[in-house]
Amino acid sequence: MVSFAAVEVVEDIAAASRQLTDRMPTPSIGPTPATIQRYRSLYENELFEHVIPFWERYSPDGTHGGTFNNLDRDGAVYDTTKHVWLLARQVWMFAKLYRDVEQLPGWLRLARSGMEFLRQYAVTPDKRVYFALAADGRPVYRQRKIFSECFYVMALAEYARAANEIQLMKEAKESLGALFDLAGDPVKIGRPAFAGVPQMQTLAVPMILLNVISEVAGNDLHVYGPEIDDLIRRVRLHMRDDTQAVHEYVAPGGGTLPGPTGRLLNPGHAIEAGWFLQQVAQRLGRKDVEDLALDMVRQSYHLGWDTKHGGLYYFMDSDGYSPTQLEWSMKLWWPHCEALYAHLLGHSLTGNVSDWNAFEETHRYVWRHFVDPDYGEWYGYLDREGRVTHRFKGGPYKGCFHVPRALWLCWRLLGRM
Repeated sequence: MVSFAAVEVVEDIAAASRQLTDRMPTPSIGPTPATIQRYRSLYENELFEHVIPFWERYSPDGTHGGTFNNLDRDGAVYDTTKHVWLLARQVWMFAKLYRDVEQLPGWLRLARSGMEFLRQYAVTPDKRVYFALAADGRPVYRQRKIFSECFYVMALAEYARAANEIQLMKEAKESLGALFDLAGDPVKIGRPAFAGVPQMQTLAVPMILLNVISEVAGNDLHVYGPEIDDLIRRVRLHMRDDTQAVHEYVAPGGGTLPGPTGRLLNPGHAIEAGWFLQQVAQRLGRKDVEDLALDMVRQSYHLGWDTKHGGLYYFMDSDGYSPTQLEWSMKLWWPHCEALYAHLLGHSLTGNVSDWNAFEETHRYVWRHFVDPDYGEWYGYLDREGRVTHRFKGGPYKGCFHVPRALWLCWRLLGRM
């Protein structure tokens, strides 16, 4: 039996799918210098006084090295399993802060501890990367995906720059080459190709590879010109004119896939892919990619925003059906983190007031629902109405990454504005 609430939500989504311009942010005249400074001070305080200290204080493993990521609301370790992609993201984050903000010895020590643990235990004999390890480094689980490898390469590159270790940068570039080979063949990652499965591509792969290239290449982005052009082409295939939406899965040539898979939308993913593209567009001077990135962010935000309770839906169906993912109506931390920076970046480039309004709307929701002023860091999971469903600050999919990265990016960009 379908609940009235479920029917109501489906009607909300169907309406949004039919007319993206029905809801626009409250008009404003844009930010004043005082407003920009106020936001910058707030983001600086949140990042350096509440979020980073949380991970500095509670995540280090003083016995085996590396860091724990399964932290309760107050920082207590509730599970000593170490998820490699989160450990690698934390290495990247602290190395990035060390290079970009201030060369604090504690930040480099934390990054080094994580990097040494990863290099000793995370890489498999066949040069893959485990998804999870025991506290002492014994392997627990390996996914049939490439994301652990992606974040391991990003950690290698950023730590190599922070610690000035030339050999590690060479290793990062070699690993990036192997990563492309791995991503192009599902069989190599242990995923058999059954006859009944339609050929498809997922947005997650080209967008993350684009980000990894950006991190490894640094100022030499042009070296990877052919690879970047191909990844931009593949991302572009996901933006459909008929639905005015970014689809999570498409046929290899961009065609429509049948069923719920083909109709699946993930607004947060599309917004994140949008700002990945935007950064590449600015570094390469690609106006066509800049416009594509702006459209991806704006359309995904307007389609994905819950007009009744606020916040971005986790999943949607392009035709207004109920998504088959049971958690589809939840509000997760990371899409909102990506939206904060993506909207701010769009406004900084174009001066478009609607981008600023979207940033402020997202900011208000985040500070009302995700921020924890008592213990620091942010909650990760809310129900549709904005109530916290999981009190922990770190788990198998949430670590020291999306929150501090968004705060750092916004703080830095607000300073330039």
